Formats: sequence, C-alpha cells, structure tokens
Amino acid sequence: MRSGSEESVPLHEEFIYCCGAATHVLKCGPWKDLSKDESKNLPRLLFMIIPGNPGLAGYYRTFIQALYCGLNQQYPVWVVSHAGHCKPPSGMEMIEDTDIKELEDVFGLNGQVEHKLNFLKKNVSKDIKLVLIAHSIGCYITLEMMKRASELQVLRSVLLFPTIERMAQSPQGKLMTPLLCKLRYALYMPVYLLSFLPEGLKASLVRFALRGMKTCDESSITTSINLFSVDCIANILYMASQEMMKVVERDSTTIKQNLKKLIFYYGTGDSWCPQHYYDEIKMDFPDGDIRLCEKGLRHAFVLDASKEMAAMITDWLQDDLTQL
Repeated sequence: MRSGSEESVPLHEEFIYCCGAATHVLKCGPWKDLSKDESKNLPRLLFMIIPGNPGLAGYYRTFIQALYCGLNQQYPVWVVSHAGHCKPPSGMEMIEDTDIKELEDVFGLNGQVEHKLNFLKKNVSKDIKLVLIAHSIGCYITLEMMKRASELQVLRSVLLFPTIERMAQSPQGKLMTPLLCKLRYALYMPVYLLSFLPEGLKASLVRFALRGMKTCDESSITTSINLFSVDCIANILYMASQEMMKVVERDSTTIKQNLKKLIFYYGTGDSWCPQHYYDEIKMDFPDGDIRLCEKGLRHAFVLDASKEMAAMITDWLQDDLTQL
C-alpha cells in the first residue's frame, strides 16, 4: 500500500470525560463522529489503538499518522488514552459524559477495560468492524474486551509486545514490583516539586532521560511532559501496581476462542515479556499467528520506531482488507 504525506493527515484532538475520567482521543481522518447509525458516510472499519502504560495518546501520534497513510487514508485510525492518563490543557472545554455512569475504580486495570468498552459503546456504531491494535498492557485489556463483549465486530486484533502473563515474574517486573506496590507514594513529592518547573526545562529533562536513543520521536518528548503531573503519574503508577498483581496467568481460553483473529508480536530482548514467553505460547498454539521481532525493536517502540511498526502492520493486514 502506498504512503501519503503524514504532514497533510487530518488529525482531530478531543479531551472528553468517559466513565467520569479525563480521556484524550486522537482521531486520524475526516471522520469525527462514528456513532450515528443512520449515516451513509460511515466507514466500514475503524482502527483503534489500545495503549500501553503510560497510556498517553500523544505517544502514538506519529504511529497513527503513519498507519493512516499506509492504509491509503481509507479508514479512521483512533487512539484512546487510558482513563486519567492525561492532563487536559488549562482552559480547554471538556465534553461531559452524561450517558454512562461513573465506574467505581476506573483507574484500575478492570476499570480501564470497561472504560474502553464504554467508549466504543458511546462513540462507535455497532455496525462498524474493528481492528484493535494493542501495545503492552493494552494487549491484556484487548483480550478482556473480546472476552466480555463478544458482540464486538472485531476483524483482527494485533497484540504488540504483549504483557498478558506473569508480569511480576518478568525481569523488569522483578525490579519494578517492589517499587510499584510498596514505594510508589514516595515518588509523588518529587513529581509535585518538578511540576513547578518551566515547560522548557521539563522538556530538557525528558531529552536528557532519553539521550541514549539515536533518534527519538519529537511527539514522545512533548507527551512525556504530562508525566510531571501528580494526578497523571498517580493514575499511571496505580494501574501499574495492579498489573503486577493481576496479570498472572495467560488467558488461553480467550486466545483459543479468538485465535484466528489474533496476531501476536513478541520482542527478542523484551524484559517485560521475555522470549521464553513467546516460545511457550508458540508451543501451546502452533496454528496461531505468533511472530518474533527480527528488527530489534524495543518494547516502547513508539519512542523511535512508530513508522516502521505501522508499515509492518499495514503489510500484515493486506489480505484482510482486500476481503472487506
């Protein structure tokens, strides 16, 4: 598929309340409203990105623009932040969510699953097919969505660097679990103090933290400034602590039931889902589309390899799209 000019991609940005939580939505394409069933101009398919953690939509800006262009600008590509993983610009009017009741624990892992399902229910016509592209813990959320809402018309789910099992036992999990589950509150005061820094100095700190990368997506730098918000970081760390405790056993039943719809993509040096997790799921599901990265992409691919990942996904889905 040919690639259009990403500079000319129509990109719409919204800050809304979904389930009572601040939510950032980025929409690629001219379609801003997909909820009207009677419209004849609705696309047949929506590509929806379910982010990792931190679940800030801005990290996926370059990715969705590249994906939209790779799809010949034929289908909308949206990314929805996790609940509470955003800091709405001061003075920006928030769109109230009046139809859906607030969830008891919307910032927790279960709440994030319901948050995405409620977003789809309110904002996307049930007649539109879905391609769910999930990253990291977004893969766990996506499998839960497919389990809880079998009525969703999911054409395909692409699970990138999937943290869907034994997170606390992974190399990175062993390091982070004590911090996230016992010491995370100690991080709030430093973040609070750093939040008073000028925006330019915050950006410089982010660049310093990412200095080891040869190339870094500029949108990742601007998005990371949100991490200096105490509310934002508290929700991110709280969700992460639940991941360590709740993401234990792989949901092989849901995987088996949806195997033909799933594409898994594991990393070779991923400390969140090490290669032996790939070896084991490949052995358990020999007929599944389960791939191992041969390009050396990092778990946080959005920092420096968004365009490369978008090109690969476009290639993987060509057969599905030609059959629509």
